[in-house]
Amino acid sequence: MRPDQKRKFGRVDLDVTGFAFGTAPVGNFVREIDEETSDAMFQTAWAQGVRFFDTAPMYGHGLSELRTGQSLRWKKRDDFVLASKVGRLLRPAKRDTIDFSPWTNAAPFTMDFDYSYDGTLRSFEDSLQRLALERIDILFIHDIDVFTRGAEQPEVFRQAMDGCYRALARLRDEKLVKAIGVGVNEWQVCHAALQQRDFDCFLLAGRYTLLEQEALDSFLPLCEARGAAVLVGGGFNSGILATGAKPGARYNYAPAPAAVMEKVAKIEAVCHRFNVPLPAAALQFVVAHPAVPSFCAGTRTVDQLEQNLAWFSHPIPAEFWAELKSQGLLRDDAPVPA
Repeated sequence: MRPDQKRKFGRVDLDVTGFAFGTAPVGNFVREIDEETSDAMFQTAWAQGVRFFDTAPMYGHGLSELRTGQSLRWKKRDDFVLASKVGRLLRPAKRDTIDFSPWTNAAPFTMDFDYSYDGTLRSFEDSLQRLALERIDILFIHDIDVFTRGAEQPEVFRQAMDGCYRALARLRDEKLVKAIGVGVNEWQVCHAALQQRDFDCFLLAGRYTLLEQEALDSFLPLCEARGAAVLVGGGFNSGILATGAKPGARYNYAPAPAAVMEKVAKIEAVCHRFNVPLPAAALQFVVAHPAVPSFCAGTRTVDQLEQNLAWFSHPIPAEFWAELKSQGLLRDDAPVPA
């Protein structure tokens, strides 16, 4: 599909582009991106028809929201969809007192988790101030998963369902936001949240990919039944589906284990046979599911962005997907592009 192709965002009155611009890198994740490069990526995405942007207070301690607002400020507001997140509050502090890791030269704010009702409303107002835009369309409760919170996760999840959710439901009822959801690294947490509360959407990082389709068992069918949209990020499983099974390839932020390397090598062999770039297959597979209207990707350079956009629309024959399934490299029940 084309990056600018519009799709309905689940049951919500929103149309989003199939490609979403993720803004974690412009928060200076791991290494710095200068202001000119950051803005150039926003403008390139816009010129290519991308109209869906995802940010968060966490990204660069507010820097991502500041840059997102700066780059989108003079666009017609009804022409794009904007998502941000709640669950952290930022407070100004001296730079030399802040641990920015893993961000570099971020904005001068400390970050504290806060999943309370009042904290959620404060987070929403603070984000609007940093963005200097009149509205946010989608709000996700951020990082209430085991990956981020470890042993605290069950209690954090309870707090978020009791505090965050009530505040977000109020904002939705008052039409201050159009959709509310959860943004995490584990489909199981999304599934539990949808079973307990009336969420519209989810941001799922890396758990529905060419390598992982367990979400097809229960979570994605429930999303279809409830009309909940899933914005998928991390479609390369943090690296290996972009680089291929080469030495040093990374899977889920760590060196890829032998079994994963072996499976990716087999997928690559099918890619070579059909002249399909592995990253193109990874990107296009994700948005073939009817509950997934959009794929979210963050990049560090304009060249990376343009490459992702090209992969997103690279022609892939139906026989390619059939071959992956026949070799047991893709689940038989996994939806594939038409």
